[in-house]
Amino acid sequence: MTLQNTNTLKKQVAEYEKSTTKESVWQIINTVVPFIALWYLAYISLSVSYWLALVPIVIAAGFLVRIFIIFHDCTHHSFFKNRRINRMVGTAMGVLTLFPFDRWGNEHAIHHATSGNLDKRGTGDIWTLTVDEYLEAPLSLRLAYRFYRNPLVMFGLGPIFEFVLKNRLNRKGAKKKEKMNTYLTNVLILALCGMLSWLVGWQAFLLIQGSIFFLSGSVGIWLFYVQHTFEDSYFEENKDWEYVKAAVEGSSFYKLPKFFQFLTGNIGFHHVHHLSPRVPNYKLEEVHKNTPPLQNVPSISLATSLKSLRFRLWDEKNKNFVSFKEVKALAKKRVPVQLKPEL
Repeated sequence: MTLQNTNTLKKQVAEYEKSTTKESVWQIINTVVPFIALWYLAYISLSVSYWLALVPIVIAAGFLVRIFIIFHDCTHHSFFKNRRINRMVGTAMGVLTLFPFDRWGNEHAIHHATSGNLDKRGTGDIWTLTVDEYLEAPLSLRLAYRFYRNPLVMFGLGPIFEFVLKNRLNRKGAKKKEKMNTYLTNVLILALCGMLSWLVGWQAFLLIQGSIFFLSGSVGIWLFYVQHTFEDSYFEENKDWEYVKAAVEGSSFYKLPKFFQFLTGNIGFHHVHHLSPRVPNYKLEEVHKNTPPLQNVPSISLATSLKSLRFRLWDEKNKNFVSFKEVKALAKKRVPVQLKPEL
């Protein structure tokens, strides 16, 4: 992609970088109100059986993912024109999703600025090693990496660690404003949980909210994972790294059925979002349809996205993801890399 094409692409997308208050307010209504109604329906159904309550719980989990997208847009200051309103709404949505506004906003901004940059990994991204790094790593590190990359760990334990535990703490080097926002979010979460436990009983609260949280958290991590982990993604060393290429070639277009697209707030158009984080989620599809160069990006469907589960390491030489099983064959061709004992 030439510099001229890059500038043209940026200009084409720039006209969509303004939020519409009416659409933003309507999205809050058509997201939060159904979530509350489904939560109450789950509570009523629980008196019959948990299995009956599981129906509204599953749907409510989808709406909680949509609530997170509103929170996410607010941290980019793309949901409303006014930064203060973005902050207020974002903090409120953060209470429902267990995310402190400032901590996520700062880490996520780093993710956008470094996505696909091999020299700047480690903040707001999925832990990814290259083939050579893995082969040269000590056994303990390779075991840890395999544990981390195990789907049961990533999508099962991941939501508990990331959302329940990690989000309650301030990151190293956080400024006072960020720390205070984390403390405020924690207090509000505690107050909301206490109030709901008092209203419906702590057992019912844990069954309903615990199930909703686990399902939505697993889906959230899956979306984040699959948006950057596909076979021919984009990773380069800092000297060769380009922001626009990282956005367009290193972020997937996840083609989802319309209902799932609704619940996930159009985040499947992730290439558009990474190209311009200031575009509100309800305009992402419009940008994609009206910008021809963005229609020729890596695309995946629900079926093909499952292949990404076997993509564990980035092969710098062939510019694609590979599985652990493929590493042995690759290693034989890479002299003088010294292999560690097989796991």
